[in-house]
Parts: sequence; structure tokens; C-alpha cells
Amino acid sequence: MLTIHHLGKSQSERIVWLCEELGIPYELKIYQRDPVTRLGPPEYKALHPLGTAPIITDGDVVMAESAAIMEYLMARHGGGTLVPASTDPSFADYLYWFHFANGSLQPNLGRSMILGRLDIPADNAMRKWVDERLDLVLGLVEKRLGETDFLAGNAFTAADIVTVFSLTTMRIFMPLDLAPYPNILAYLQRIGAREAYRRAMQKGDPGFTPMLT
Repeated sequence: MLTIHHLGKSQSERIVWLCEELGIPYELKIYQRDPVTRLGPPEYKALHPLGTAPIITDGDVVMAESAAIMEYLMARHGGGTLVPASTDPSFADYLYWFHFANGSLQPNLGRSMILGRLDIPADNAMRKWVDERLDLVLGLVEKRLGETDFLAGNAFTAADIVTVFSLTTMRIFMPLDLAPYPNILAYLQRIGAREAYRRAMQKGDPGFTPMLT
């Protein structure tokens, strides 16, 4: 039986959402963050050496890293759903945006979050570089979503599932005003209209209102 070990308000929401989209049966175990450190509790950290979300167990398999988990689940249970065929014109775009989420978007948000917590002044050279890089990354997403309904094209794919956390729940930890990005905001409304997304968010973080505006 597939078990999703879900740390509240974390990247593991991606895995719950993917399973809801694909109709994959799963058991959901929810863990709460330490109120002081905001990290996972000891029983969560004991699941995997890194102790970071998400983590799944599937029989003897214990796996971390959200993109790896998603590829594993789609290969085993997806039947080609949410991934364009290699002959599809959107395939290259799908691959790019799927990996952009954890290769560019999330790391830049993370760097900005860390410098903000260190109270690095805005005129610091490193802070300026990080801010400019984040503007560039968000600008790429904004431009893309002005051209297509979803990241890989006009069809919803796993590239959207892996990306949305960074534009929504991540803003708990890294406040970000999306008002300058109307295409991103319109995209988040399309995401919020998906029944599988609403189910996933309600199951994973009951009472939490998804940050879609």
C-alpha cells in the first residue's frame, strides 16, 4: 500500500495532489511541524536520512524528493496520463517546465527566503543578485502563462503539479506579492478550479485556505 507521509504545509502536497489527479489509492499520514523550528518532528525525520518532505513508502520502497516520487508514481500508475508522449509537440516544453520547478523556481525562492531571514539589506550585492534572479525567474513563468493556459501548453500536466507549491504554499515561508504577475494569478485560479487540487489540499491541510491570490 502506498503511504504518503505528509508534512503539513510542505512540498508533499504535490504528491497528494498527483494521487488525487490519477486516482491512485493511498494512505495519508499527516505530521505537524515543530512550532519553534518549523521543521518536521522526530518521527518524520526518522523516515529518511534527510528528513525532508515529501516522503513515500510503497512496500519496501522508501523515497524522498518530490520530482522523483512523481516520476515513480506516474511510471507505475499513471498510464501516460499527465505526461505528453515523446512524439507530442509539447514534450520538450513539458520536460523543461517540469524540471524548472525544482531547478530554478524553488531554489531562487529558497535563496531569497534565507537572505530575508538573515536580514540582509536590499542594497547588499548578493541580495541584489538574488532579487534580480528571482524577478527573472518569475518573469519567465509570467511570460509563459501569457502564451498558454498551462506550463507545458494548453493541457494540464504534471509540470503544473510540481510548480504550484512554489507559487502558493511556499509564500507562507517566503512572502511574495504576485500582483505584478497577472498571468500567474489567472493561472492559479484555473488550478484552484480543479476538483483534485481542492480535494488534495483539504485532505492534506484541513482548514488551510490555498494561497491562490
